[in-house]
Amino acid sequence: MNEKKLKGGIFNRVSDTNLLFIITVVIFFLMYFGAVMFEGEGFRKPQTFFDILNSNAALIIVSIGMSIVMISGGIDISVGGVVGLVTMCCAVYLDKTPGGGNVYVSMLIAVGIGLAFGLVQGFLVAYCDIQPFIVTLAGMFFARGMTTIVHTKPFNVENSAFQKLKNTRIEIPKMGWYTKKGVYFPAYIEIGVVVAIALVVILFIVLRYTKLGRSFYAVGGNKQSALMLGINVRRTKFLSHVICGVLAGIAGYVYFLNVGSGAASHATGMEMNAIASSIIGGTMLTGGVGNIVGTLFGVLSLCSIQKIVASAGLGEAWWTGITIAAMLCLFLLIQSIVIGLKKRALKV
Repeated sequence: MNEKKLKGGIFNRVSDTNLLFIITVVIFFLMYFGAVMFEGEGFRKPQTFFDILNSNAALIIVSIGMSIVMISGGIDISVGGVVGLVTMCCAVYLDKTPGGGNVYVSMLIAVGIGLAFGLVQGFLVAYCDIQPFIVTLAGMFFARGMTTIVHTKPFNVENSAFQKLKNTRIEIPKMGWYTKKGVYFPAYIEIGVVVAIALVVILFIVLRYTKLGRSFYAVGGNKQSALMLGINVRRTKFLSHVICGVLAGIAGYVYFLNVGSGAASHATGMEMNAIASSIIGGTMLTGGVGNIVGTLFGVLSLCSIQKIVASAGLGEAWWTGITIAAMLCLFLLIQSIVIGLKKRALKV
């Protein structure tokens, strides 16, 4: 026993989830530090980092929902379509309703749409035993089709109450900067960032300290073992999709607050970015391994590399796609190597 402990070293004390999380965080900081050192003064301003958060708060929320589904052994590729549908429905309600719509009702619409998708897809996956990829692919097509039916032409929302909420800024003390002319610009985050960070904290606690959170890991790791432990596998899978759907609805409203408009093209490809962010953050496609905070760093890594590519003068879409593909392959390779080394080190 002592020989095994000595042989395993640090691998004996660190779980797969925590090990991949540490790798993600280290790579993110090395990458961002490299950008600060070599990409010029722009990355040295705190607001550059805050702008990454402001622009991608919705992606953070979608990605943590995706991580929960992936941890439980499934996948949900409808989330981008749900975000687009929520954005369009809320925009039409607020701007096209006679007398103007109510902001709080629009929030309920957003959560209701996400909940409806989560309930239907979760039922089909968990209780009808249909493959989650097929179910959520159908959900993606349905959401995109419904978005076009609700309204076809893009438009900006002019509802005054919504605009007031959209323009809400939370200033960060002592993080502002002065221009060469001595004009002070305060650093700030948008309200969507607060929502995203709050959800990250809540779901981190749920996954780490509650029976439901442990059930997600158990079901994703091995369904038969989970059944033997008395875990209701069907209900756990169902709840993972429900949570993901609700988070997609919330993300849709956060995305809406950021763009301030309705368009059928909104959130195109967001589901792929969410999957990539989850994988980069240490969530494994095989299930049973993942960390919500790691997913947050996965989003930051993905969006930072996009910004670095743009700052390097390679802002064309193909360069961004190539870079993301290379980054995703790198993280998958690192995950495979590290997990393989750990298994080998722990063998007696």
